[in-house]
Amino acid sequence: MTYTRQNSVEEQREASHQARRITTLCEEFYITLDAIDWQYLGMQAPVNVDGINISTLQVLSQRASDDILRQIQMKLFEHAALEAIHAPSSLKALIWSPIEVLQPQAFLQLWVITMETGERVPVIESLKDGHRVYEHYKFDGSHEQFLQLFGPLGNGKLPLGERVTIQVRENQYTGEIIHILPPGKNPTYRKNASKHATASEQIFFKDLIERYMVDCHNGFPYIVNQTQIVANVPVS
Repeated sequence: MTYTRQNSVEEQREASHQARRITTLCEEFYITLDAIDWQYLGMQAPVNVDGINISTLQVLSQRASDDILRQIQMKLFEHAALEAIHAPSSLKALIWSPIEVLQPQAFLQLWVITMETGERVPVIESLKDGHRVYEHYKFDGSHEQFLQLFGPLGNGKLPLGERVTIQVRENQYTGEIIHILPPGKNPTYRKNASKHATASEQIFFKDLIERYMVDCHNGFPYIVNQTQIVANVPVS
């Protein structure tokens, strides 16, 4: 709806309602919003968290609750990544990637935020003193850290230290295998398996697939399946 001076009363009423709705939603998610100046700015009032601009009441009012929370999370993940690498606020995140780790951990979630520069920044989401907090995860690549996050070293056809080229979306990167993860389910199973497959066929489709962590020297290493390794790189 486009608001004008003639219907400013309606805008004030709607802005008040949306401010209460979004504030309550965030409180239930343990996120505290800054005060929303709906009295003066109406539906164009910015919605901020600790000074970090999320959007406006107008934009957020058109979204479902889950979408609002996800947008806030993505903004806070991005801000934590920018702070971690001391980047200007003009730099943007391109990819948000959740990382599956062993549970329990001292944090709720670990995500890798890929910036426009290609740098991959690990950020954790935690609950502290009743508030959801987003901060840089100090990843040092030590054996102890791998054990804590991913468990014991798995078995793979390729050894540690092997240089490989990997395919990630439309890009290729070259790096070294630094950890072998326990195998995961074949990602093509759901796509290719028939609902009417026999029991033996279902077992075949559910075959586990090897996974590696590959350090390409642009931040947090990539976790890739065997199928994403497109070439072995000879050591010069």
